[in-house]
Formats: sequence, C-alpha cells, structure tokens
Amino acid sequence: MMRLKLAREATIEQNIKLTSMSPLYTSIHNFPITKGPINEMSPHAPISQGNPNSNHVGQAPSSATAAVLVPSAPVPDDVRKVRGVNFNDFVDRDITVSELVSNMSTMGFQASAIGEAVRIINDMRSFCDSETGERTTIFLGYTSNLISSGLRETLRFLVQHKHVSVIVTTAGGVEEDLIKCLAPTYLGAFSTPGAGLRAQGLNRIGNLIVPNSNYCAFEDWLIPILDKMVEEQEDSKVKAAKSGDPDDELHWTPSKIINRLGKEINNEESVCYWAWKNDIPIFCPALTDGSLGDMLYFHTFKTSPQRLRVDIVDDVRRINTMSVRAKRAGMIILGGGVVKHHIANACLMRNGAESAVYINTAQEFDGSDAGARPDEAVSWGKIKAGADSVKVYAEATVAFPLIVASTFARASRDGVADAELKQGRSQN
Repeated sequence: MMRLKLAREATIEQNIKLTSMSPLYTSIHNFPITKGPINEMSPHAPISQGNPNSNHVGQAPSSATAAVLVPSAPVPDDVRKVRGVNFNDFVDRDITVSELVSNMSTMGFQASAIGEAVRIINDMRSFCDSETGERTTIFLGYTSNLISSGLRETLRFLVQHKHVSVIVTTAGGVEEDLIKCLAPTYLGAFSTPGAGLRAQGLNRIGNLIVPNSNYCAFEDWLIPILDKMVEEQEDSKVKAAKSGDPDDELHWTPSKIINRLGKEINNEESVCYWAWKNDIPIFCPALTDGSLGDMLYFHTFKTSPQRLRVDIVDDVRRINTMSVRAKRAGMIILGGGVVKHHIANACLMRNGAESAVYINTAQEFDGSDAGARPDEAVSWGKIKAGADSVKVYAEATVAFPLIVASTFARASRDGVADAELKQGRSQN
C-alpha cells in the first residue's frame, strides 16, 4: 500500500482504442494518456511529503517505485486474453486443422494474424446483398513461385469450386501451371550449387528443380496453338473488312490468351483449365515476363511479317470495370509486386475494397509495394477507410493451406451454410 501511495499521480484515459471491429482480433493497441500535466519525477519535485529519492529504512527509493508502478488503466471486458492451443483437450482424438487455427487466433503474433485472415475471408464469403443477392467479388492474386510449389493444388481447388471471382498472376503463374501438365517439377535443396545445375540443364526455384526439358515440351505444345491464334486473328481482319463492323476483328488480350490455353491444355490438374471452364478471368499484365514471353518472341520470327497482337488496354478496362460494378470487393493477395498492385489499383476505381488479406514476408522499410501494409493502401484509396484487413507476415505455402482449410475447404466439406459461417466467425 505504501508503494502505491508513492506512485506518481497521472490520469489515464479510460476509453481504450481497439484494433479491430470484431472479437476475434480484439486487442489493446493504444492506451492514450491525457495531455494534462504529469508529475515528472525529479529530485526537487515533492510527491506527497518529502523528497522522492529519500530513503526510509527497509524501503526502496520512492522515485523508483513511482517509475515502476505506474497505475494500469482498466481493461475492457471484451478484450480477449492470450491463450494458445491446449492439446490436453485433444488427447482422445486428433485435432482438426480448423480447430488448430481457431486456437491459434488467441496465441498472438502471426498466429493471431492467421486467425484474423480466416475471419475476414469467412466474412467475404458470407456476404449476400439483401436486394440483389450479389456476393463479394473476390480478387485472388498470387506470384509464379507459388504455382511452381505445391500450393498450386490449393489454388486450383479455389478456382475449380468457384470460390474466387478474378485472378491476377504473373507470366510464371500461367506457364508453370501449364508446364506441370506436361512434365513434373521436383523437390531439391536451397543449397544446391547453381553452376552444377546449369551444367545439367536444371533450373532451381528455391528448393524446387525444373528441368530445361520441361520448357522444351512447353514450346512443342504452345507453338501450334500460337500459329492457330495468329491465323484466327488475320481471318478476323478480313471478316471485319467485309462486314464493315470493327467488332468482328479479334483482339487478343492476356486474359483471352490464358483462357484459350486453359481450354487447350484440357487437364483437370490445371488452374488455367478450371478458370476457362468456370469463366473466371486470369489477368496477367506482365505476360511476356517469362517463358511465355520467350515463346512469343521466337514465334514472331516464325510468322513474320504477321505476328500475334496483344491488347493490354482492353484487359485493364475489363478488370477495372469488374471492380467498379462489384457490390462488395475483397482481396486475397499472396506475395507482392505486380499481382498485389494490379488488384489494389483496380479496387481504387471503386474507392477501395471492403476487405483485404495480404500474405507475404516483405517489410515496409524500403517503401516497396510488396512490403506495404493494408493501411498504406487506405491512403491511396485502394482499401476503404474502416475496411476489414490484415497482413500475415508468413511464407504463403505455410500459412495459406491453413487458412483455406478453415474457410473455403471447410465449408465445402462440412456443408456449412454461409449464414452459419457469418454467425460463427466470432467463435473462430
């Protein structure tokens, strides 16, 4: 009691600001202190009676106790307590992935961020406009390395079951999906020397190995399709000239090319195949930045003076229009760079997305788009002020399967209705 009486007298505001609108991610983020005068500890500033540094027998200096024992503000009842997974609750059975992730949500650090991502995605999925019945338009973005990895099967699942509305990826995100239908990618090691691999015609993507022969198979498959596409393009010009209708002329765009390749690959293991089958557009503003670009380059010599003409303006109009017309927009972005910005910029056209989940390992100190947190996108109008958003600082092949297992895959397996998902999100 004596030590508490010696603590400095500072008034602390009672209204504690919380970080989120939901119970799942509720935490104390800021304990603002009033701007009123605070008794700074000084050898010459009296507290109660006497000098604060005066010592009594058996007592610590009062200035030290005052510094250490600053009074705590009351914590609101709805702030959740830190708690991890209690495996004692599962001694008689195996814990499910959704149960694991649910328990991780109060663990703190990136475990809680994964739990928040689950809540936000389930909220995206449960939305249904009361007047039109329209659902959230979900924009999914991923980088090429994730298709090279085994995360491809997770991404294919989302497209196969129409869980997403729009995809943005890089050239590698397209070609690696198609190449895997022709030849496998292998597990290797991060430490395998590059010079030795180069001498053997092997290419390393992290700890994955892609033989050069895979790209040879891709070229053999792709070139006849490009030949046919050029032929269709030139025939359409003749048709348009005869009809006088400019709409009769075929204008290839990156999304139209990918759609055609998805149809031609005719393989249910392919993301592009299911995107074609389910009419889900795949946008790729950097289509030439990869093996596809190499093949398009070589193909210009084969068909000269004719060549495939690709219109990127039509695609940017298309994705921006989808954003503008969406009743509600959600972003799920794995990785950074062009896929992250292309989706965010499309959402700018609607004054921001209503919800966003970022998963990447980039930091913001270098000012990169990849490293930027969702709040930076708010400043640009790409995410709405007050929107539900989270950035999970984790490698996507670790985090995203856990998230999908607790959202899209769980609903498919258990037949959980959207209304039940919405009702249960505070419990997950």
